[in-house]
Amino acid sequence: MEKQPSVLTSLLLVKSRLFEVTLNRTLLTWKEVHLRRKKVSGNISSRLRFGVHSVPVSEIIAVRETEVDKETKDEGKWQKMSHIKTETNLCAFTVSYVEKTGQHRWRCSNMTFFCSDETICQQWVRKLKEQLSLLTCRPKHLLVYINPYGGKQQGKQIYEHKVAQLFTLASISTDVIVTEHANHARDHLKTQADLRKYDGIICVGGDGMFSEVVHGLIARTQSDSGVDLNDSQAKLAQCNLRIGIIPAGSTDCICYATVGVNDPVTSALHIIVGDTQPMDVCSVHNHNTFLKYSVSLLGYGFYGDVLTDSEKNRWMGPARYDFSGFKTFLSHHYYEGTISFLPATNTLGSPRDSSRCRSGCYVCQHRVKDISPIKWGGGDVNENESEGEWKVIKGKFLAINAASMSCACPRSPKGLSPAAHLADGTTDIILVRKCSRLNFLRHLLRHTSKDDQFDLTFVEVYRVKKFKFTPNHCDSEFSNIRDVRENAFGQICRDHPSCDCTPVNSNWNCDGEILEHAAIEVGVHCQLIKLFARGIEENPPFEEDVSSSAV
Repeated sequence: MEKQPSVLTSLLLVKSRLFEVTLNRTLLTWKEVHLRRKKVSGNISSRLRFGVHSVPVSEIIAVRETEVDKETKDEGKWQKMSHIKTETNLCAFTVSYVEKTGQHRWRCSNMTFFCSDETICQQWVRKLKEQLSLLTCRPKHLLVYINPYGGKQQGKQIYEHKVAQLFTLASISTDVIVTEHANHARDHLKTQADLRKYDGIICVGGDGMFSEVVHGLIARTQSDSGVDLNDSQAKLAQCNLRIGIIPAGSTDCICYATVGVNDPVTSALHIIVGDTQPMDVCSVHNHNTFLKYSVSLLGYGFYGDVLTDSEKNRWMGPARYDFSGFKTFLSHHYYEGTISFLPATNTLGSPRDSSRCRSGCYVCQHRVKDISPIKWGGGDVNENESEGEWKVIKGKFLAINAASMSCACPRSPKGLSPAAHLADGTTDIILVRKCSRLNFLRHLLRHTSKDDQFDLTFVEVYRVKKFKFTPNHCDSEFSNIRDVRENAFGQICRDHPSCDCTPVNSNWNCDGEILEHAAIEVGVHCQLIKLFARGIEENPPFEEDVSSSAV
């Protein structure tokens, strides 16, 4: 790589030690300098440099002149070198920057540089601010929604104590709205928010809060673009505003899968530096009626039943998912149905790849976007179309999952589909056919191990662009799940809502929300939204020798 010409170079003091500080267009570097008497090519002294530390300009948060008190003046003096002029009137400036501390966590660190010349100090501040002003991807004004009820009900405190001060440091202004009821953020985005004022939208909460913001922003964008949301064949307009997630919920799977850790400070710093990560969105329809958008998981059967049962036990908090999961596993219900899908034949990669979607993912960056929407065709989805041939599978299933991302979380570090991509315009359909309870347990346990979770005879996986699902006991008269159950079980189940008899159909779990219809049509919209993230970094850079570079 060609060496960048330096913008500015000076000898500055840091905690009573001399450093050669260099700024170019991409890096701020400081190298500790010691003078030793040594004969080199006839000269009696040479300059030795060690303790090198570099920060990308793109990861500098802010720079400011620093007021020097007496204690700091003493730190800034260089007592051992007579040729450096020591004055009592030292000047200083502080650089705040991103420090990567491991496990994908970021922290805000500060480095203060001292010099005896006020002109040099001001020159450094001016040059650094000029470099930061060239980073046009950084947000200046944000709309923030805080869910005070999600997770452990700490959303407001997390924002005020961990995030707000970082935004202020980075000169980001905010308009903060604390939501008062369900779908408050969605409805405000759809009809009231003046989105022209903002560079991004921030949600402080869990996956449910993120879903609210996604639905509100997409609905607003389509309304402004004249797109009919009930048209399953419509090509949706891309959303220009980026969405930032400050994790503060009971589940923060979206944040974990796009950043690599659920940490409010890390997420805030990704927002400040202006990272961008495009993301696919699935639209879910029932016939000609729009139902929901999904960005992570659509689950029918096991995961749908777990969510349905957990809603009855919300008083248990996050523990309700473990309880309902164990209960659903013991019930071992299977469901009959037909799934038809359009395989993704013109994309890179497959669900069985060993590679993962990471920051700068080649598959996502080189995705060839569809020019025209994919049509559902007539009554026969088997007919050949320009995009390929639809495939139809009928059977008895314990679970049908559609993963638009890995769905990784702390409990399942690999996720449901480890090789799924964030922005390649596809979703991975995972079919778990009827099997013994022991075999199904083997499948579930593989989500927490390094074994190939698809290497089981009763598990199939396909990468698709669109799919349809029709349950066996669902037709035009009984497309609504509640109607099916009432007709199947009659007055007995209506009078006894706690009845545990086997249901005819399962529910779809759509990113943690229950869909009212079992028969659905799903289409993937490539890179419909953008997040303040950069994807999970494969090998986060660390200082190789902390002891030599630490200041």
